[in-house]
Amino acid sequence: MTNWTAADISDQIGRTFVVTGANSGLGASTARALAGAGASVVLACRNTAKGDQAAATMPGQVEVRQLDLADLSSVRSFAAGIDQIDVLVNNAGIMAVPQGKTVDGFERQIGTNHLGHFALTGLLFPKISDRVVTLSSGAHRMGKINIDDLNWERRRYGRWAAYGQSKLANLMFAYELQRRLAAAKSPVKSLAAHPGYASTELQSHTESVQDKVMALGNRLIAQSADMGALPELYAATVPTLRGGEFIGPHGRLGLNGYPKIVGSNKASRDEAVAAKLWTLSEELTGVSYP
Repeated sequence: MTNWTAADISDQIGRTFVVTGANSGLGASTARALAGAGASVVLACRNTAKGDQAAATMPGQVEVRQLDLADLSSVRSFAAGIDQIDVLVNNAGIMAVPQGKTVDGFERQIGTNHLGHFALTGLLFPKISDRVVTLSSGAHRMGKINIDDLNWERRRYGRWAAYGQSKLANLMFAYELQRRLAAAKSPVKSLAAHPGYASTELQSHTESVQDKVMALGNRLIAQSADMGALPELYAATVPTLRGGEFIGPHGRLGLNGYPKIVGSNKASRDEAVAAKLWTLSEELTGVSYP
């Protein structure tokens, strides 16, 4: 097996990418590698000051723009300011945070990780020429989509269960988008990726004692953010990939290693639930796809 790295990214000169959450971690590593390969990269960041700091470390043509996925008005403003792009990388996310609501009243994790990206992709869709890459997680395996209570209003909140639901939703969205693209005979592709266990700021923002536990895991077990970014870079740039493929690390349990096509659980392939989630996501965000 070939150990694909960022050095293997083909020439991206003349291509434009939008990467959400590009001010740190996997997003910053992804944006930096794309810019290094000649792409024009829009760093879509909630905190533009941190985005500017990250952009200053990157080569080539990079631009920082404000995007808060937990605020649909911000999503709409960002999308309106984007012209034609080749690739959208739905990278940003939050993990295992305490219960809370987005500006629009969604549970924070499903609102940021799934609904924000669902709306962003739909609003940008007419402007995308090549593909959409959505970042999921191995945690999709512990997720369950609760169509009747997606926003945790009628059941006891569990931060990890909510994270698992959001990551399963990301993966189901990527698969369902590809089914719809194929049915419409669109040349655009939808792919998903997951980073394995990568050391990023994600593990330090749970707002709990778990931050200290995961900081230890980052030092002892995790691979670097640059390694964790390889699956989404692979999904975003390898021209021979087909729509609907899921890219993750090749190592044991999918925790680390170089990118390859990987499988996902049965729940992620449930087309009936995916269709219901799609309809609900349109209703909640007010964004319908063309």
